[in-house]
Amino acid sequence: MSTDVADRILSRLREWGVECVFGYPGDGINGLLAAWGRADDQPRFIQSRHEEMSAFEAVGYAKFGNRLGVCVATSGPGAIHLLNGLYDAKLDHVPVVAIVGQTARSAMGGSYQQEVDLHTLFKDVASDFVETVTVPEQLPNVLDRAIRTAYARRCPTAVIVPADVQELEYTPPPHAFKMVPSSLDRSSWTAMPSPDALRRAADVLNAGDKVAILAGQGAAGARAEVAEVAELLGAGVAKALLGKDVLSDELPYVTGSIGLLGTRPSYEMMRDCDTLLTIGSSFPYSQFLPEFGKARAVQIDIDPHMIGMRYPYEVNLVGDARATLRELIPLLRRNEARDWFDEICAGVERWTEIMERRAALSADPVNPEHVAAALSPLLPDHAMVTADSGSATNWFARHVRLRGDMRASLSGTLATMGCGVPYAIGAKFAHPNRPAIALVGDGAMQMNGMAELISVAKYRHLWDDPRLVVAVYNNRDLNQVTWELRAMGGAPSFLPSQSLPDVSYAAFAESIGLTGIRVEKPEEVEGAWRAALEADGPVVLDFVTDPSVPPIPPHATWEQIEATASALLKGDADGAAVMKQGLKSKLQEFLPGSPRPGADD
Repeated sequence: MSTDVADRILSRLREWGVECVFGYPGDGINGLLAAWGRADDQPRFIQSRHEEMSAFEAVGYAKFGNRLGVCVATSGPGAIHLLNGLYDAKLDHVPVVAIVGQTARSAMGGSYQQEVDLHTLFKDVASDFVETVTVPEQLPNVLDRAIRTAYARRCPTAVIVPADVQELEYTPPPHAFKMVPSSLDRSSWTAMPSPDALRRAADVLNAGDKVAILAGQGAAGARAEVAEVAELLGAGVAKALLGKDVLSDELPYVTGSIGLLGTRPSYEMMRDCDTLLTIGSSFPYSQFLPEFGKARAVQIDIDPHMIGMRYPYEVNLVGDARATLRELIPLLRRNEARDWFDEICAGVERWTEIMERRAALSADPVNPEHVAAALSPLLPDHAMVTADSGSATNWFARHVRLRGDMRASLSGTLATMGCGVPYAIGAKFAHPNRPAIALVGDGAMQMNGMAELISVAKYRHLWDDPRLVVAVYNNRDLNQVTWELRAMGGAPSFLPSQSLPDVSYAAFAESIGLTGIRVEKPEEVEGAWRAALEADGPVVLDFVTDPSVPPIPPHATWEQIEATASALLKGDADGAAVMKQGLKSKLQEFLPGSPRPGADD
């Protein structure tokens, strides 16, 4: 029996170990869909509600599975819809391959239905590799290079296959002029800096009295090595949000997240350190790093294109974080002076108490900080946590404490809304035996999370561990932008753009066969989390939270305080509540004791 090009695409994906492809059908990929039928759905076709969700699910699968994500879409609008998710992969350095249909070759250039210049469309997001298969003999090289490039450069790539080419009989490239044969193997490799560079880096780090470490997602495979370096140098470790799962938050010297959504211990450590070691991070907000010239600095990153940015690093080590640290550790001397280390640990302990107090404050009706804080001790050790973009990200960054083998991620650099639920779906297909929790704002939920709950209902039976919990912060407000308007623009909340309808997410979940729980009182929060994490299927938790609880940054500038006050005086609809909650939150830095959740204050 002859094999079509579409059949060969699927067989080659199987040879590369691809188990899932996230997509949405359309006539531009009818040849591929027919091939899937002939291939007994191998690799498994995972149907989303929208092509953007297909791309997000592929990103979540790649992030949590540490493997290639693959998505597929039809020509024209389907290809266009992939872009946001593919940009998320590009900016967070995630290997994803997009396979996209195109109008038949005979119609190209004729203003045909759904004809879009896909090379122009994808030339930025898939700048490392985008190619169209125009003849069958071209296929293996194009597909193999797309996969190999995605892995090697940790980026999205795109393969465009016109509809008529999908249905051509596949013939491999012969041993002939202008034919490009291909191979399958992707042997592992490790980048390492030179011995001289390692010695220079060790000299800088050994000379430091107050060493700070910033760990990002590139340090994820070097957990033990990062901890050993921190303990040798008496250093604290701050984490970029994409590196939140690099080290356990239970370690006394881990200061937590850094930046506007970060912690005070991270801010103070960077402010006061004399030496900085950055591992696997391109954290962009240099105002939260040591003042230029104040600290000597070393960076480790596997990508030479991304190294040496953000800070005037004295030594830039291009290499894999784990391999580089293993070579660096024997060159480091133990710092016997522990005053700096003890100061960091004391700051972490103090901040933990402050955050517990903030989470325990009363609000109308539920304090969103309490929602995140109540989750932390209940998280299973092997949980996978996703966070959407918005004010919910603040509470994830500051209150969700990771430990054990937990994994967590979010849209770090693109910071796009709408990724939380599809990320969790992708994570479940990467690890069907682990529970997933998505922390999502009501804006993101209305944007596309509700529709993607239908995918959760559709595929729940495929997961060995059936638990997928979607927690919605239902505050009826596009809250992050509202706070940005106040603090950065000095403008009151503009209700026509910011106010959201109060949707019953729990009722919607129930309507499609999932479990829904609506929480309107602080004393119900912990019980709702327990019920969801003990359930035998997916659960939507609809937390009705107070939009007036402020996401106070670790160091609010006078300009931000002045702008916020000005916004409230201009007639902000929630001005009085915002002022009250802001004062209560700030006072927790000075008051002893820990009130119970929802206590009067």
